[in-house]
Amino acid sequence: MKNRLLASLPPEDYALLSAQLSPVELEKGRLLYEPGDDIETVYFPHDCVISLMTLMDSGAAIESVTIGREGAFGLMTAQAPRKALSRAIIQVAGRASRISATAFSQTCRRSPHLMNLVDRHNDALFGHAIQSVACNALHAVEARFCRWLLSCRDRIDTDTVSLTQEFLADMLGVQRTTVTAVAGSLQTKGLIRYRRGVVDILDRAGLEATACECYGTVRDLYDRLLPDSFD
Repeated sequence: MKNRLLASLPPEDYALLSAQLSPVELEKGRLLYEPGDDIETVYFPHDCVISLMTLMDSGAAIESVTIGREGAFGLMTAQAPRKALSRAIIQVAGRASRISATAFSQTCRRSPHLMNLVDRHNDALFGHAIQSVACNALHAVEARFCRWLLSCRDRIDTDTVSLTQEFLADMLGVQRTTVTAVAGSLQTKGLIRYRRGVVDILDRAGLEATACECYGTVRDLYDRLLPDSFD
């Protein structure tokens, strides 16, 4: 059990969910929801990563929130049906547990502990989104690239991340040529190795020194939710 929300539940509360949870393998690039879609399934990542993308009429997009094993997608359905506010897409392939939104809502009504966890997670997610707005507006692309790589690394079990240039450009809201330039600079500094579609993290401490303050701020948000969110 790698999802920290599920692992933190007392046995009796987890038992209420477990019979209705099912495992799923989620491939990279899989679209879970578009804005306006009814949220019918709640996903608890174990080693996959979900990106929430804000879309513009022009077709431009930028990532607003990343969700990994410290959280879940769809928890807002705990009290009532909800529609997706952004595009939810699998950024890094891997495993998750899923449950229907209806079953999840019914379970929450039987478990005050689970409902409290949902409320606290939604607070952390909201703070994460607010921080992303400031970060995307105020911080240099290189610092945001390092923050993004570190945030991704915290949610998976390897220093090798499979990412295309196009995907990185969408995450950061920049042109592909900018991604190439930033990745080349970080590689020259010995912080990463960048191959076609693959980033190897070589110097985590160096990335942390180069990343913007938002990396630590967002980690702190989730650490207040669960002290071992990123162990």
